[in-house]
Amino acid sequence: MLHTRFTETFGVRHPITQGGMQWVGRAELVAAVAESGCLGFLTALTQPTPEALTREIARTRELTDQPFGVNLTILPSISPPPYAEYRAAIIEAGIPVVETAGQNPAEHIPDFHAGGVKVLHKAVAVRHARTAERVGVDGISIDGFECAGHPGEDDIPGLVLIPAAADALTVPIIASGGFADGRGLVAALALGAHGINMGTRFLATEESPIHPRIKQRIVEQDERDTRLIFRTMRNTARVARNSVSDEVVGIEGRGGTFEDVRELVAGARGRLVYEEGDPERGIWSVGLAQGLVHDVPPVAVLVRRILDQAELLISTGLAGLLRSDPVAASSGVSS
Repeated sequence: MLHTRFTETFGVRHPITQGGMQWVGRAELVAAVAESGCLGFLTALTQPTPEALTREIARTRELTDQPFGVNLTILPSISPPPYAEYRAAIIEAGIPVVETAGQNPAEHIPDFHAGGVKVLHKAVAVRHARTAERVGVDGISIDGFECAGHPGEDDIPGLVLIPAAADALTVPIIASGGFADGRGLVAALALGAHGINMGTRFLATEESPIHPRIKQRIVEQDERDTRLIFRTMRNTARVARNSVSDEVVGIEGRGGTFEDVRELVAGARGRLVYEEGDPERGIWSVGLAQGLVHDVPPVAVLVRRILDQAELLISTGLAGLLRSDPVAASSGVSS
């Protein structure tokens, strides 16, 4: 079994998380991830009210007695959700871990810590991660350019971002963006992370609460089939390549503004993609990791496969690369 600072700090068996995903982080998937020994996160804002979140937490606990967390994404808004009420619901439910994302979580940390809740903050840049560490988070999920959703504006892929974060931080680090198998887990550990976060790979599992046609679309697509929208607006998002995202990119290229694409990118349309199974219905998030997704297994099978592959790579695959230098050996010097 792989034991890391992440598993020790956050109290789970395996160094794998399923981060919050809008419309997807629901009881069925999160419970399956928890049962597999990994850390799953309900998505707070998928639930329309704090009371609905409380009910979804209870529903998850009917499916598992293993620990799980809640994602609370904090975004600027003219009419923001009642974050304090969502925060209170999380604390009152006895949730052990919160994944924060978006803006600086400083105002939420004192209450979470007072309630015995650890905070794992998602950051897309080392400077943001250092700020989060300074205000007291317990861990960082560092999100590379390969990820679905919002990768930030620096365009730094994981191969550079992960070790840069490892050099700069003292709290445990989870590597996010582009991870789908045991090879990625071993690579992340080698780069200095203490585990991985997967979103796209968990989308294509039996327990994922999205339409089977969308899961199959992820299997059929490869790493080239994403689009970066909102680039001209400095709010980049990686989404699936389809007729809608192609149109958005075209409008942006002609100098269009957000008002020109508002109807195309409406969240309600994206939700219908997952519910109705029409991949052309709207904008929906998926990462480059879809190029590594070739089936739709149960979560437990997927996790066991990843861990077995990682352990085999560590114990035999990589160890087998070490050989004594015959010249050094003949001179009595160990390589």
